[in-house]
Parts: sequence; structure tokens; C-alpha cells
Amino acid sequence: MKKLFFLVISLVAMLTAKAQWVDDPATNTFLANCGPDDGELYMATNPSTGDTYIQWEGFGTNGWSPTLQRITFEGVPQWGDDGIHIGGHEFSSMSEGVAMITTTDGCVVSCFATYDGFSYAVKIDPDGNFVWGEQGLQLFGGLGFSRTELTAGDDGGFWALGFDYQNLYLQYVGADGTLGPTTTISDSGGYKCMFGQLTLSLNNNVLLTYEKVGSGFYTDKELYVVAVTPDGTILNPASLLMSSQTFQSTYIHKAVSDGMGGGYAYIWHPGIGGAFNTYVFHFNEFGVSTISDLNGISVHPTDPSNYYLDAYATSDPVSHDLIIVYEQTDAATQSQSSVYMNRITPTGEKLWGDGINVAGNVGVNYSDLFVDAFEDGSGFMVSYTVNMSGLSSVFAIGYDMQGDQLWAKNISIGTYNRTMCDNSTGFHLGQNIVAWVNGSNGNVYGQNIGPDGTMGPIEPIIPVEPCLPPENLAGEYVYDMETQEYGVQITWTAPESQPLHYNLYRHGIINKEDTVIEVPGDATSYFDESGIGEYKYQLTAVYEDCESEFALTPDGENYIDIVVTGIGEASENEMVTITRIFTMNGQCLKHNNTEKLSNGVYIIQGLTEDGKLVSHKVVVNK
Repeated sequence: MKKLFFLVISLVAMLTAKAQWVDDPATNTFLANCGPDDGELYMATNPSTGDTYIQWEGFGTNGWSPTLQRITFEGVPQWGDDGIHIGGHEFSSMSEGVAMITTTDGCVVSCFATYDGFSYAVKIDPDGNFVWGEQGLQLFGGLGFSRTELTAGDDGGFWALGFDYQNLYLQYVGADGTLGPTTTISDSGGYKCMFGQLTLSLNNNVLLTYEKVGSGFYTDKELYVVAVTPDGTILNPASLLMSSQTFQSTYIHKAVSDGMGGGYAYIWHPGIGGAFNTYVFHFNEFGVSTISDLNGISVHPTDPSNYYLDAYATSDPVSHDLIIVYEQTDAATQSQSSVYMNRITPTGEKLWGDGINVAGNVGVNYSDLFVDAFEDGSGFMVSYTVNMSGLSSVFAIGYDMQGDQLWAKNISIGTYNRTMCDNSTGFHLGQNIVAWVNGSNGNVYGQNIGPDGTMGPIEPIIPVEPCLPPENLAGEYVYDMETQEYGVQITWTAPESQPLHYNLYRHGIINKEDTVIEVPGDATSYFDESGIGEYKYQLTAVYEDCESEFALTPDGENYIDIVVTGIGEASENEMVTITRIFTMNGQCLKHNNTEKLSNGVYIIQGLTEDGKLVSHKVVVNK
């Protein structure tokens, strides 16, 4: 996945005339009007602009229906005090569940089930326009009438998941509203496939974790993961993450991306040892479990006198470890609680042993736990609500990646009860946002905070593309016996961020001539008609603001030496297996079938009978 550097700068285009975020935890920042009984708050931030969208549920003339608000990086509401209400559908008197995400084209998508039992997606642009009309798009071909899960794609589209308490329905929706095919996940053995979670993988694929559930309130559950492409293709058979456990059907799992194309899943249950604990699983980009224990990794030593549950997790963008916070509560009365955290690697190693205590006081109840990693991978923030005598306050603590405390702040200490948002935004452009409904006046309030604990106006930290070099530099002498043409074929692996172009440096060992060849930024190979001689090649990637270091070979050298003799010994044996075909502008074709080639010049790479790798330059003229 893409790695970014960050730079603190002022952008006039990002700043409004009014900076609203306050730094007073006794007042906080007003974000929108709503009712005191409204709830189901969700937030999502556009990582490019810093705009944050908030959605909440409230009872209106069309039932228990969603309303949305857009706020700028500075916390200034953009859609009036009341936000934009979705009034084009009739909703039930109770929520069937809603979901909301921002897309990479700067819009927000709200997804919900309606009174007539269908799932819809509504897209709203930053100016408040309904991109697909107020009715939106009906999903899953009319199937999947219950809660929908969403995750944004990398091209402005999004993945949507619905279920009907028997089957799961998965669909990709393009940025223009094009509906992909619906993939149905079902089980022929009598289990229900339910409670799916989505994490984006590589190549815009999605990883779906889901539960196979038996019948009854107490039931057997198994946890699976499967990888699916936007065209509906299931890449591999579903992989078992969690072996069968018996517990309440209402306890469901959560999943987060690991930043490498895979992800983590976690769930709490009393199935092992008879006491509640939270168990963690990890899977790679192919949907294959990387933790051999199908019981998962417990976040805390199992203790019959205490439960360890209500977990919330994120992954560190550098180490890709899971940072998970969870609540400890006594098994006897569940009236006391403490907050703990742990750090777990993709292979299941618990780096903080029995966990690190975050908060714990006799007579205090903690809830609404969140954890969010700093964007540069230097640490993370834990936030939680403290509940006493019917009132609540919000606290946050910053930690480094060793688990040492950096700072502690009261985010909100007003004397009223809060209905907290179901998530925090996470850190984007240098700030994180927590929001809630004020139980006293029924309005949405929020507070921003930076990775150093700063609240109030914060200067945005703008991501900067790193100057990453290509990798795996390699080259070979190419000779075509039929045409008696020769040269050098250079190949490499592209960096995570595509450059403007590559610079291929050729130094003649004998003639001492230096040449710089500009290669297109989307290429991964180049054929150099060098002429006879001995040559040293080096390769860099050129970006808008920098040129990278030289690419390294698999052996760690930053150059390759190639001798071009002009004779055919290098490829005198007949090629029997084609391994790769390159165009002359460096593109590696997705097939190895010469019959599919159109007219042009190609480099064909393959193996001889004795396993020798050879290359030929061929001309196709049909």
C-alpha cells in the first residue's frame, strides 16, 4: 500500500475565512442541530481535503431516517445548521442500520435499508447536490434488505455489502453509479452467512470477513474471509479464520485493514475457558489466514473473574501491527471497568504481553473506546468516555509505538450526557475528530485534536509523495539470430508511487560515453539498442519535486554490467517456454500468447529445454 511523507504547510485553498475549532473542553464546537434522542452517528474524512462528513439518525416524517453534515478541516459546517436530510424514501420506525463513507472523488455516500425492504445508496457532492438524485441507486438487484456495510474503492467507487439474515450480497459501484454484478455468499450446510465486514485490498479488490451462524440465540459461529474482484470474481475459496465457537449470535466481529492489502478481524466471546475475551485474527491480500491458531490470539490472559470485551482497533501504517483497546469489567456485576491496550503482529505475537493499562478507577465506568494511529507511524491516540452519575466526559491519551504515554487531555468535560459517535475519524492531515450528541440541548458537538495533543485551530499536515526508487533492477543481453539485431533488455519493479518518468543512465565502460535515456513512468522495462560494448546501467525514478536514489538489484547493487558481443551464443538454444512478453516501450503484457500480438516489435523472454533464460526480439507483421 502507498506510503506517504508529511509536511506542515499553509494552503490558502484549504483555509476558510473562519477557523471554528475551539480549544475549550467545557464548550467544544457546534456542528449541527439534531434531536436529543438522535443517534447512530458516523463520521468519515476525505483524506485529500480534510473535509469530514457526519451522519446521524433521527425520527422524522419519513421514519427513522438519516441526516448528513459536511464540515471543513477547520470545523466549519457547510450545509447549514440542520444538514441535509434524506427524505426521498420511507423508513421504518426503528433503524435497520445505515452506513456512510467518503469516496476518493470527494463525495459522501450514505447507504440504508428502506421501509419497503430494499437497500439504496445516495451520493452527495461537497456542494450538497444529490449526484444520483435523491432516490439514489437500488443495490443488490433488490436483495439484501438489512444493514449495509461500505468501504471506498481507489477509483471514486465503493464496495457495498448487504444481507437478508441468510445470505450475503456484495456489489461494487463505480464513481459514475455503474452497478457491478452482485456476488452472493451462501452456505449449503444449513448455516446463515451474516454480519460481514469489508476491507479494501490490492487492485481495488475487497476482502470480506463474515460469520457462518447456526440457529438460536446461543449458537455455533465460524469466521471466514474471502477475496473478491470488482467484476464479482471470487479469487480463492473462503478461508477459515475462527473455528466453531458457541456464544450469543448478537456478538459480532469487526475488521480493519492492515495497510498491506490484508487485514485483521477481532471478536469477543466466552467460548474458550468460559470467560469473555477478545480474539484477533489476521489474513493476507489473498484472504489466507496468517495465524495458525484457529482460536485466534487473545488480547488478555483469560480470567474467569473478569471480561475483556468492547474492543476497538486500528493498524499502524508503518509496522502494520494491530493496536487494540478493550474494556476490562468484573464478571460478577459488570459494574467496574478498566481500559487496556495491546499490540499484535500479523503473525499473532503479542508485543505488550498481558496488555498495558490505560485507565482504571474504582466506581468509574468507561465506554466508547477508540484508538487511532498517527499518520507518520510514530504513535497513536486512545480516547474513551468516562460515565459517572448519569453524566459523561471524554478523554484522550497519546502514546508512542512502545506504549509510553506522550500526553493526556480532557476533550470534553461539559456536565451533560453524551451519545457518542460510533467511530472517530482517525488522523487525517494532522487531526482527529470525536463527535457526539449533546443530551441536554440535542445538538451535535465535536472536538479536534492533533498528534501532539493540540486542540483548536491546527495547521494541516499535507501528505507529500515520497521519492521512492524502483526495485529489483535486472538486465540481459538480447540477440535475435534471424535479424542479427542485438541490445540490452532492462527490467525493474515499479515503486509504490508512479513517477513522472524514469532516468536510465548508460555508461560505456570501453568508450567512456554517458547517455541518459528517459523512459515513461508507467513502464517496467526498456530495450536498449546499445551497440557492441560493455555497459554499466543505473536507474532512477523522477517525480515532480525530486529524483530518487538508484534502483538496487536483488543482490543489493545499484548498477548492472552487461556485455554486448554481437554474436548469438547468449541465445543459441531454442526457446521452449515463453515467460514474459514486453512491448518496445517497456510494458509487460498480461498474456504470453504470441498469436494474440498485434503488429509491432516485441521482446519475448523464455526458457530453453535446459532451463536457461533467453530473450528474442521479434517483429510481428500480419
